[in-house]
Amino acid sequence: MAGGMKTLAKETVIYGFGSIVPKLLSWVLGLFWAFALETRAEMGAITNFYAWVALLQVILTYGMETGFFRFANKELDSNKVYSTALISIFTTTLFFLVVSFLFLHSIANALSGFGMAIKPHYLVVIFLILGIDVFAALPFAYLRFQKRPVKFAFVKMLNVVLTILFNLFFFLLCPWLAEISPALFGWYDIKNGIDYILYSNLLASASQFLFLTPELRVKLRFDKKLLKQMLRYSCPIMILGIAGVLNQTMDKIIFPILYPHKADALTQLGIYGQSFKIAIIMVMFTQAFRYAFEPFIFAKNKASSGDEKKSYADASKYFLILGLLIFLFTMGYIDVIKFLIPRNYHEGLKVVPIVMLGELFFGIYFNLSLWYKLTDKTHWGAYMSVMGFCITLAIQVLFIPEFSYMACAWAAFAANLVMMVVSYFLGQKNYPIQYDLKSAGFYVVIA
Repeated sequence: MAGGMKTLAKETVIYGFGSIVPKLLSWVLGLFWAFALETRAEMGAITNFYAWVALLQVILTYGMETGFFRFANKELDSNKVYSTALISIFTTTLFFLVVSFLFLHSIANALSGFGMAIKPHYLVVIFLILGIDVFAALPFAYLRFQKRPVKFAFVKMLNVVLTILFNLFFFLLCPWLAEISPALFGWYDIKNGIDYILYSNLLASASQFLFLTPELRVKLRFDKKLLKQMLRYSCPIMILGIAGVLNQTMDKIIFPILYPHKADALTQLGIYGQSFKIAIIMVMFTQAFRYAFEPFIFAKNKASSGDEKKSYADASKYFLILGLLIFLFTMGYIDVIKFLIPRNYHEGLKVVPIVMLGELFFGIYFNLSLWYKLTDKTHWGAYMSVMGFCITLAIQVLFIPEFSYMACAWAAFAANLVMMVVSYFLGQKNYPIQYDLKSAGFYVVIA
């Protein structure tokens, strides 16, 4: 058991480097955008765009990453599982791109009804980014399955570093080059800041994908029967993922629609988005733990050593301790940390403690959710996520018009809390694990 915990801790650190450090760099990049973009409304537009991207990415991967882990550990021929999943993702992604480009202007007109003037070329770039990143999801999952966290971390880091370099090129180098060589850089216009952010992302995603091509050099085999089994397992995970990502991004998607003062909606969203970045450290921690925890639980379950339930309980306890320490550190130094974002965004800092605790609840919920993954009852995860989504949506619809983005923060807090509690009780009924609730309660009270 101790060896298993050491392995989990080691891989959490490495995956953390591959997910936390890039997110930290992305966070810094977000601060840079706040200075580079001309208005807070443009910051709100970028926040809105990437919320849509997060939602579509979950839909287009349709739970196949988790499905791959489950069946790769279950089947003797893991390469056949990977190949089948790869062909499936490639086919559906290609179909999405073809349909999107055929109806590009119709989609742009429809999205304009959300209170924003969407330029068609924005959508072209966003769809290309989506296509590349969705298809890259399985090679990343394959690296995790093969327990190659170093390459995983390297490629993730590369993506963010290149994104930053391309942003610096467009926002710092190009203005200078346009002054000294207007003939060559006459195309550059600082007012097109959103364009340059999207172009930087596209170039970085394409470059990242090149480093994943070795993971595509597998013997292509397609098993229709296996795919049906994987989809039966993964589709509830997709619903779970959709509801989960909507719990985290729905506020940024629907805020411009629900906020009554339309002229100020994107500005308020920009303030909320920047303040949310302070709380992102909790998101980074939970994601790093998730990358290591998911392969860990399936591998432990496959080994059937007899102590797997104790290992799961210990992992959850350590997660809670570290999460509370991160919360205490952030709130204890908030008067210093707040200066990392521009002063004209400070009015939104009141959402930070609410958002951080909500994210901690979501992380605990993820740890508790192992029961339905190991018992192949993934539909329960879908039910709970839909429940959480309904709570989030109801609070946002009812209270955003009056309380602005504060309603967004409290909605996520309430939804994640309910999901965590419900998952615990259902888990004890279907896959009982003896969690140390007394110690957990003590840690929470002390914090």
